[in-house]
Amino acid sequence: QVQLAESGGGMVQPGGSLRLSCAASQLTSDSYAMGWFRQAPGKEREFVAAVRLRGGYTYYRESVKGRFTISRDNVKNTVYLQMNTLKSEDTAVYYCAVDQRGILSTIRDPNVYEYWGQGTQVTVSS
Repeated sequence: QVQLAESGGGMVQPGGSLRLSCAASQLTSDSYAMGWFRQAPGKEREFVAAVRLRGGYTYYRESVKGRFTISRDNVKNTVYLQMNTLKSEDTAVYYCAVDQRGILSTIRDPNVYEYWGQGTQVTVSS
């Protein structure tokens, strides 16, 4: 059973930065993909970024390209989301998740991810 623990959320002013971490236990394959999703009040959960553990290929939603960077440390089984130039619209609860198949065509679909962390709040406000 994969377990995920996120950390690094908080409150920051517009234009600021935060780094989220997601430590995973019981990962048994590097064929997995790990993703970050977010959910703002009254909105559906949306894809933010993902990385395929094998090869380190990365994927982003359009609105965060150039501002967010996802990376992974396969030795530590940890995925990071560096968020720069944060905007008020980035405010949400951020979740990390694991997709055991890591298929490119579905990597942005939250429904294919089998394991989820508890979420961490990110608030961007002046």
